[in-house]
Amino acid sequence: MILIGFDPGLGTTGWGVIAADGNRLSHIANGQIKTEPSMELARRLSLLHAALVDVIHQHQPDGAAVEEVLGNSNAQSTLKLGQARGVVLLSAANAGLVVGEYHPSVLKKAVVGTGGAEKRQVQAMVQVLLPGVKLAGPDAADALAVAITHAHHIATARAMRRVVA
Repeated sequence: MILIGFDPGLGTTGWGVIAADGNRLSHIANGQIKTEPSMELARRLSLLHAALVDVIHQHQPDGAAVEEVLGNSNAQSTLKLGQARGVVLLSAANAGLVVGEYHPSVLKKAVVGTGGAEKRQVQAMVQVLLPGVKLAGPDAADALAVAITHAHHIATARAMRRVVA
């Protein structure tokens, strides 16, 4: 199964694609989509959408997952982040993908083992879980963590269905 994870942001959206075979994971690709702060908001969202459509089309994932948005003290920044996240969700849904959504603490716990892990720890564990991966940047590492978490949740759900059956 090919899974794509997204770490949404208006300035930088990270993406990461993995292959999952049960609990065996392997890296396929990762990257970051950047938009220029000097551009008008609508244009930035349009460019983000076009780039996401290209990435999804190129890798043909079977499923997708997105990090949930945490609010912060700057309402304007939170709103822009939410709009970028909406574009990510729209792009995946338009490609026919079912999208999992995960709180940042769930991602950190799944990858590092503690919900309060720092960004550096997440990056280090992504490199352990996907040997040989060359990270395009911190947002791409976070996106791979999203994909890894989604793979683990899918594997757990399948195992539970077998137990119940």
